Amino acid sequence: MIKIKNLSKNFGDFSALNNFCMNVEKGSIYGLVGVNGAGKTTVIKHLAGVLKGDAGDVSVNGADVYDNAEIKSQIGYVSDDLYFFPQYTLKALAVFYSRLYPSWSNERFGELVALMGLDVKRRVGRFSKGMQKQAALALSLAVTPKVLLLDEPIDGLDPIVRKKIFDRIIDDVADRQMTVLISSHNLKEMDGICDTVGIIKNGTMLIERELDALKDDMKNKFEHTPPSLDEIFIYVYENENENREVRNG
Repeated sequence: MIKIKNLSKNFGDFSALNNFCMNVEKGSIYGLVGVNGAGKTTVIKHLAGVLKGDAGDVSVNGADVYDNAEIKSQIGYVSDDLYFFPQYTLKALAVFYSRLYPSWSNERFGELVALMGLDVKRRVGRFSKGMQKQAALALSLAVTPKVLLLDEPIDGLDPIVRKKIFDRIIDDVADRQMTVLISSHNLKEMDGICDTVGIIKNGTMLIERELDALKDDMKNKFEHTPPSLDEIFIYVYENENENREVRNG
């Protein structure tokens, strides 16, 4: 479904991505993890069609993403750096989204805002940061996307709301084979929902594996089994050169 091959991106003298490769299977939940500045957001912005790589290929369902309106209409994207038209109410934003996305569902939108307890008549610019993130998630899920890109989606959300959102996402994956890519610092939460993880460092993929298989491969590195994603992540970052045998299975 999602394929990135040898993607490189520079911002002036800074190399954000260097021959980066990634594969995400249809109907899976993929966790992209790395420290701040590793390149996670840059990867997601390429998949959303916001950025164009200097070299390499970025495709969704076999088609290039950049300048491809048809593919972009199938993608839901929640950025870590949210921006809304400040004068718009959530209801007005829903009308705006419905004109952009053929798969928009008013029924789903109504269910989602009710689930999150959002006031559709209130200006989104007056929402708290957490409420704005909920609004972005409601809008993106109401698009009924084939691909959902989430950059730090639970930042600022309370545990009850997080569970409701993840339950809905998991239902969409199971019912519609939606494909999900999540970048998050909350590795404990990702440990419980991701099928596959990719660990990125300095713009390069260190390891990309099914999470259960990765835990099995690395269980001899720890005194207890199975190791957590937190433990694996720290170990891989600190022992990069020792773990090339588990990079791709």
